[in-house]
Amino acid sequence: MRYPRRMIPCLICAVLVVCAKWSMADDAFQFRIESNLRAGVAKVDITPPAETPVVGHVRPTNGIRDPIRAGVLLLANEHTQAAIVTLDLISASSEMVAALRDVIAQKTEMPRENILVAASHNHSGPGWSRESAWSREMVAKIGAATAVAVTEMRPVTVGYGEDRIDFNINRRKVINGRAVVRLNPDGPCDHRVKVLRFDDGRSLEPMSVLMHAVCHPCVFTWGDKLTPPHPNGFPKISADFPGESQTFVEMVYGSKTRAMFLQGCAGDIRPNLPGEPYRCGDEADIKWTGRSLGCAVVRAADRSVVREELAKRKSIYPLKCASSVIQLPGKKEKLACEMQALRIGEFLLLTIPGEPMVEYGFQIEKRIADRAKVIVVGYANGHLGYICTHESYKSGGYEPNMSPLLPEAKDLILDEAGRLADKVLADVFESFKPTTK
Repeated sequence: MRYPRRMIPCLICAVLVVCAKWSMADDAFQFRIESNLRAGVAKVDITPPAETPVVGHVRPTNGIRDPIRAGVLLLANEHTQAAIVTLDLISASSEMVAALRDVIAQKTEMPRENILVAASHNHSGPGWSRESAWSREMVAKIGAATAVAVTEMRPVTVGYGEDRIDFNINRRKVINGRAVVRLNPDGPCDHRVKVLRFDDGRSLEPMSVLMHAVCHPCVFTWGDKLTPPHPNGFPKISADFPGESQTFVEMVYGSKTRAMFLQGCAGDIRPNLPGEPYRCGDEADIKWTGRSLGCAVVRAADRSVVREELAKRKSIYPLKCASSVIQLPGKKEKLACEMQALRIGEFLLLTIPGEPMVEYGFQIEKRIADRAKVIVVGYANGHLGYICTHESYKSGGYEPNMSPLLPEAKDLILDEAGRLADKVLADVFESFKPTTK
């Protein structure tokens, strides 16, 4: 329908009034926050210059599709401070983690060991090195973002929800006793999306959303080098599907929300893009994967704020952090492995510094699931490469062949995750018994 020109200003005003009423109606919905937990969050664009090479699957790029970002979530109660840093990068090297812990500790005065630094494992972004100007600038930007998050600290409660994605798939198949690269719908895979929603009660929009999923962010990598339109890989810098999903969630909730992504145990899990053995994705694929995850996150987050779920939220949130460095048996030498446990009320984040296969997440969760809601985070606080199961070494293939570790490392990692959980959950006698002089 075409309207007379004189009516157009009236129509615009009507639309603005409707939008304003919609916004006011949402802002009018507030709920009471009674909590000992405070949080502050900030995000920052850390996109490198357009000519910067990408790492993961190296290929030439000629521009930037979407920004590379970092998120900083600060948490505190009357006893403890902690921080979670998320990065749209391929790994969190020990050098980078040390630099970020230094600057965040300086801005917050929290213990360095209470800072969790996690990468999405993005294969279409820059690499980090202490010598590069971009890396130094990135650290400074995250320091500045931390200072902003400090000013935003306020009481929050935490909601939890789960949903599912369907675009991730196991990439190993054993044929005649030998593992090959093959999209394997019958292989183990974790399709769950876990969501922590931090609310200040000022509106229905969360202050922050922390999403956790399990899949290599390699939609845009070179695949089978045969399939058009990008046989050599997508030719631009990108944050891949975790970036697309964060953008989607923030678009849904508006400027009040900061979305952050935590990667799970994705060592043998990738996007389901069939090819020989798989193809590079395009714009349709990144929207499918990113928006699928984003929709799952929004569904879970919205469900966690209905009145029945709000009534379940706690007012007292223990905030505890424990970390350790264990020595793992390597193929050439012993390797240091930093692991960390971060408890936020009933929620427990456990980190592994590398690319654990999906079954690590299942096994760790099974051991602790009746004591806390467990979120196992890979690619955090260092990078050891592939961390494989005993069974995978028997059939070989890419992951165990590339891993610097021996099969015996698995049990040491699982046992240490259990010990760290004991320390922060404080539900075993050894963790809270009185000390004697």
